[in-house]
Amino acid sequence: MSGALVNGDILVGFAGPPQGSATNEIDMLCENSMPMEWAFGNRVGSARAIRQLERATKVKGKPSMTEAYYSAVLDRPLDEVWSLIRDFNNYPAYIDGVSESEIEDDKRGDEVGAIRRFCYLGNWIRQRLVDHSDEQRTLTYAGLDALPYPQDDGSRTPAPTRYQGTMQLRPIIEGNRTLIEWAVVLETEPADADRWQALFESWIPDWTNSLARTLARPR
Repeated sequence: MSGALVNGDILVGFAGPPQGSATNEIDMLCENSMPMEWAFGNRVGSARAIRQLERATKVKGKPSMTEAYYSAVLDRPLDEVWSLIRDFNNYPAYIDGVSESEIEDDKRGDEVGAIRRFCYLGNWIRQRLVDHSDEQRTLTYAGLDALPYPQDDGSRTPAPTRYQGTMQLRPIIEGNRTLIEWAVVLETEPADADRWQALFESWIPDWTNSLARTLARPR
């Protein structure tokens, strides 16, 4: 995810993630930092995710929706990929820069309603699992707080966004491979929609590439 923090020529205000497993320095940052309302997301292609956020938008009188989407082919069987990502608490195993994660209130990592609190690049983030299906190989989660736009070049900062993400796996018969669709639904101010969309469209491929690197390691 080394490129996940750079959007064009705008440097988003966090250092690049460590290569391979998280370092002790990242662990120390997480232990000593105050929780920050900074998080990231997943799939937009889920109509259910879009409808849920649209309902929330209408109730609160908030702006309309925008979305970011990315898909890729993973050179591993469907069941192998799903076994890695199905546990909501397994982020440190496949996302570079996530040094630790815990599920609150002793819930299971596949239990709808579970809240994960994880440390990413020295920042604590909380997300709720809102949908999970072993049959469909999909999971959907939502940030518990509005996400502020990361520090940039000093120009006008977009208003915070609320987000909901979905990861969906589909089988590719040829070669016994897997299609992953990873997308994020964003609730934004109209003037900020393009910048938020571009930012997530730069992040999601890096998270997907991190997953692919994990799957390629010898076991």
